[in-house]
Amino acid sequence: MTSDPQPWGRWATLALGLLALLSSQAAALLGLTWWYGVGIARLPDFSGDGVAVSLVIFTSIPVQLVLLYLLAQARGGSAADYLGLKLPRRSELGFGVAVTVALIVVGNLVSWLFGRAIVTPFQLDIYSTAATAGWLPWLWLAVVVVTPLGEETLFRGFLFRGWLRAPRDVWPVILITALLWAFVHVQYDWYVIAQVFVFGVMLGWLRWATGSTILTMVLHAMINCEGMLETVISLHS
Repeated sequence: MTSDPQPWGRWATLALGLLALLSSQAAALLGLTWWYGVGIARLPDFSGDGVAVSLVIFTSIPVQLVLLYLLAQARGGSAADYLGLKLPRRSELGFGVAVTVALIVVGNLVSWLFGRAIVTPFQLDIYSTAATAGWLPWLWLAVVVVTPLGEETLFRGFLFRGWLRAPRDVWPVILITALLWAFVHVQYDWYVIAQVFVFGVMLGWLRWATGSTILTMVLHAMINCEGMLETVISLHS
């Protein structure tokens, strides 16, 4: 086995990544219909429910991770190498944390200057409904831990590796993966999606500079944790 497996082709990478994403979402939808005992047509009624969101994450992400791991391994090398699953250096971690904190502060300041709420209605809804149902610990686990694992493995792992072939590809790949990642956040308006894109550019650059998807997972978890903390403060202020 080679330590540097050749990636899937660019179009194959897109198709297989989309297959993994859609398969995982299909599994989550089936899980929700079973959990709530309703038809698929009723599932939009649960879009702002913290329990339903947690269940979707806990169902879809494991399916997605398994599929991406198998697809990476199918190239004949180490799936971990293919997906960038290596520990960052302490200096890289420290730099990444500093940049993430700075970007969060700037983002909140821009929102304040434009009169935008820092916490979205979606965040308030899922937190409140999860709290009512006694599911807050599960929501925290789903949002802060599980979601970064799944999203980073897909966008900064599988897609990034499949599309980055030469030095000239760096910025196009960083921007395209950030854009795709932003667009999957359909629960938000365009302003928040734009913020997600900016964070995606940062994460993509750090993925390229360090070669570590584990670093982007940690920083993604920081971003989501900060969002959850802001939600708590907003609900109790």
